[in-house]
Amino acid sequence: MRTILPSDLSHRDRHQLLLSGVAPRPIAFVGSMDANGVPNLSPYSFFNAFASKPPIVAIGPAIAARTGEPKDTWLNILATGECTISTVSYAMVHRMNVAAAPYPSDVDEFVKSGFTKAPSHVVRPPFVAESPYAMECKLIQNIELGRDVGGNGNLMLLEVVAFHVADSVMVNGQIDPGRMDLVGRMGHAHYTRTTDRFEAVQPHLPCIGIDALPDHIRHSEVLTGNDLARLAYVPVLPMLDGSFPQFDEAYMADSVEIELDAGNPLGALYAMMKHGQQRDRGLRHRIAKAFLAKDEVEHAWQTLLLE
Repeated sequence: MRTILPSDLSHRDRHQLLLSGVAPRPIAFVGSMDANGVPNLSPYSFFNAFASKPPIVAIGPAIAARTGEPKDTWLNILATGECTISTVSYAMVHRMNVAAAPYPSDVDEFVKSGFTKAPSHVVRPPFVAESPYAMECKLIQNIELGRDVGGNGNLMLLEVVAFHVADSVMVNGQIDPGRMDLVGRMGHAHYTRTTDRFEAVQPHLPCIGIDALPDHIRHSEVLTGNDLARLAYVPVLPMLDGSFPQFDEAYMADSVEIELDAGNPLGALYAMMKHGQQRDRGLRHRIAKAFLAKDEVEHAWQTLLLE
């Protein structure tokens, strides 16, 4: 692994290195107004949430490195203390980029990008009607970052004073991430789409940890770090259940490899035991890994404990 010092890079290269590693980042499509009421709409991927009571988010509109000019968004929020933040769905990406072009400050990016202004309830700037989720925000604090060393960054802490959520993204009273279809910013011109999702529930009680796994499991050549962590979620080290496994009389399988390729670890387990291969540790680990892929942690543990 190479080590790179920020001082050895140009501003541009340092910027891209940072953004390529801190990724994906959510995108704040920020609506603001200047003191005369001229709207502005611009995307920022220096954005995240930091508190929920009260709800506080932050954006980082920097002074432009190429021109040395402050961003209209930053000036507008400083002048009025208000803005909106609309999230960006996949259907909005290219119109968002139209809004990101370097227009003069008197140009309305809502018009340029073809987005609809939705009226806010608490603040003056509108939000993007096409966005599935938007927030109305008021400025709490602006923090200038590294000005003593020529820094160009800013951190604007914003309190959310109103939320707007599209009815179509709600399922059983909760936001469905598939219906939101949000995008995130990567390095350079790369984006990611939140269509590949998985669950990873954090343990609510102390777990045994990877250090407590038996050596033959912890040093497995088959199980990955993620697999070991799934096994380590349990609150106590499992013991072999003498009744495991159980198959009904009609169950049939004769090839471990075919069953594993078919994503059927139970069938692979049956075939392994039919051929008397219980002592094949590597095979047991492969079957346990297949159980973990199906979120069947208890079956994975029992398979590993078979000898």
